Amino acid sequence: MIFGNISKLAAKLALIIVPFILSCLMSGIISLINMLCTLGWIEGFLPLWLHNWMISWAFAFPIVLLLLPVVRKITGLW
Repeated sequence: MIFGNISKLAAKLALIIVPFILSCLMSGIISLINMLCTLGWIEGFLPLWLHNWMISWAFAFPIVLLLLPVVRKITGLW
């Protein structure tokens, strides 16, 4: 149990949930930094950033799902 009546995440679900959260955080942070460096803080920045973040996330999540097994295999060689 994590806390209360909420149980831990099943291992099979973690194979999808971890890349889902990781791709969310990474695409959000990178798109935020990229937009700030490119445009600076402009009027309407947040809606524009959220729009671009969702587009980035739509690409990031499937890419992470595809590349994660390859990365695990490569790191398992060391």
